[in-house]
Amino acid sequence: MAEFSVQADPEDAAGWLGTARRAEGAGFSALLVADHPGSCASPFVALAAAAAVTSTIRLGSYVVNAGVREPILLAADVATLDVVSGGRAVLGLGAGHTPAEWDAVGQVRPDVRGRVDRAIAVAEATVRLLAGEKVTVATPELTMLGAELSEPRPVQERIPLLVGTANSRLLRWASGHADIIGLTGLGRTRADGHQHEARWRLDDIDAQVALARADGEPVLEALVQQVEITDDPAAALAETADRLGMGVRDLREVPFLLVGTPDEIVGAVRRNRERWGITRYAVRGNALDLLAPLLPELATA
Repeated sequence: MAEFSVQADPEDAAGWLGTARRAEGAGFSALLVADHPGSCASPFVALAAAAAVTSTIRLGSYVVNAGVREPILLAADVATLDVVSGGRAVLGLGAGHTPAEWDAVGQVRPDVRGRVDRAIAVAEATVRLLAGEKVTVATPELTMLGAELSEPRPVQERIPLLVGTANSRLLRWASGHADIIGLTGLGRTRADGHQHEARWRLDDIDAQVALARADGEPVLEALVQQVEITDDPAAALAETADRLGMGVRDLREVPFLLVGTPDEIVGAVRRNRERWGITRYAVRGNALDLLAPLLPELATA
């Protein structure tokens, strides 16, 4: 059974609340908001607003930049969202990549190892705070002294932890600690500080999934970059194929794209479950209306 989440960003009150209602009404399992301080909405503020006009859809960050967030503040935000939503919060967390976000908070952006170390430390500390523990940490990545989240306490016994990454070490850690692993397929950050190289070759995905399954059985979710319903998928994918140096045939096997006829998209979801065990998808806001009519069939794929 496949589940679909929609990642969107508010532009105005009416539009955002309408998106939340439409996503829930269509059968999406979660509404997600990105975290890029300075260039997008505050995820927990937006999600709390969405909670007020929905009742069943889960609400989560996708994903918090652990490099510029402190665990006690993050735990308070997530717990508050869980309270106001009646127990529907999801904590999505990643290592972060955008240099400007470190600059904005007066920190030096670490190398990849340093960012992963920080992400793991923040994830562990935040989960412990949400569980009601008193947390003291003194490492190069994180310092906390007797931090405790006494109020508000979450509604859920355990708020689901989603880790979004394609980094090998973070995938391996998430395998044993996360409830959901968001396979992003995103590699090294490009010189502009925002775009990524793609790790979309099928053997790369095989390796990522193997790491995600190394120490546990978390739910696997793919971050979908393009959804397009078309009778000519080869034409729709030609530009991406040229840019990545991949053949269209291989590109159609990648779980980060859902392009083709409705039957072909349903077939791709079924194939991804059989090959990689991927049962969840996060799609961009512009795919909400495209996929809504297909969700009943996709749910059984």
